[in-house]
Amino acid sequence: MAVQLKDIATSIVAIADPETTAVVVAQLMRRHHVGAVVVVDAKDANQPVGIVTDRDLVLELIAEGLDPAVFTAGDIMSVNLVRARLETKALDAVRLMADQRVHRLLVVDEADRLVGIVTLEDVLELLTQGLAQFAVGAVGGREREIMEWG
Repeated sequence: MAVQLKDIATSIVAIADPETTAVVVAQLMRRHHVGAVVVVDAKDANQPVGIVTDRDLVLELIAEGLDPAVFTAGDIMSVNLVRARLETKALDAVRLMADQRVHRLLVVDEADRLVGIVTLEDVLELLTQGLAQFAVGAVGGREREIMEWG
């Protein structure tokens, strides 16, 4: 059976509302050891409305010399969210991430509620494991051939 996002998605997602200051967003990233915080509707923590990445903090605020204590997640968040369902096949998710040029994919349920996140690192880990299994099989095939044919 093909691997689905439900098999690799992280269900614990760092979230903030749009009024959270950029400083607090950065602190959330540090506390949770993540590179992004999903911005959710202030009245419904399951409804994603944006995402702030570590890159957003650097390029939008730090590089411009702006005070991150003054700006909020809502000021710097990306609103073009790329989403997929738990049942999405992992390879389809890889294609989606590549096509959309994103490093993070929000995993949502049928009602578009946030249920997890898949990162480029998650995908690379899955692909690396698959390649390792393929390599073991290839070496095993060569060894079997040597034993059978001498």
